[in-house]
Amino acid sequence: MPKISETKREGRRQQILEAALACFSEEGFHQTGMADIVKRSGLSHGAVYLYFQSKDDLIEALADDRHRREAVLNSVAQGSGDPIEGLHALTRVYAQWLVDPAGDARRRVGIHGWAEALRNQRVRSSVIEGIDMPRALIVALVERGQHDGLLRRDLDADAIARVLIAIFQGFVLQKCWGQAFDVAACMAAVAGVIDGFRTTRPDIRRRTRT
Repeated sequence: MPKISETKREGRRQQILEAALACFSEEGFHQTGMADIVKRSGLSHGAVYLYFQSKDDLIEALADDRHRREAVLNSVAQGSGDPIEGLHALTRVYAQWLVDPAGDARRRVGIHGWAEALRNQRVRSSVIEGIDMPRALIVALVERGQHDGLLRRDLDADAIARVLIAIFQGFVLQKCWGQAFDVAACMAAVAGVIDGFRTTRPDIRRRTRT
């Protein structure tokens, strides 16, 4: 078999992943077979199986690809010196992703992944890894805010992170169900939730006296 360049190899890999993404988005994991993905990719069976041996390999590769994309989004929040502004920045970048029409298929596949995680340990591990990434970032921002006296210390940082993640998971579900809602208004409400974690002046005076 003639050698191909690394660029062409990566191009073929992405071609297969895009085919899998389209098939999984339209039919779900269980209704999609490797033959469907091969046909959608326009490549031969041998070429596809050279890169991915099973649907689970493809599901995991798509999840890894999504994690890399989200890491770029999360880096926006990490670049803020103010932890509260970092939380707001994270909200804004995820809102942009939520309204991006190009992300429809990825959001749908993400939901299929949540369901598949209930029965497939390999997929579950990948899903949890994807959630742990933004959760750890939010926890770090909250703990920094609490240390600086900007955020309430009576609230658990991990609990705050899980609440914010759950809100966005709900938005993804509503978006994929085709429900029409005002994303800007919803983000304003989320901003209000975040601001509700701020330390109030009485809290500051109380801590100063103690």
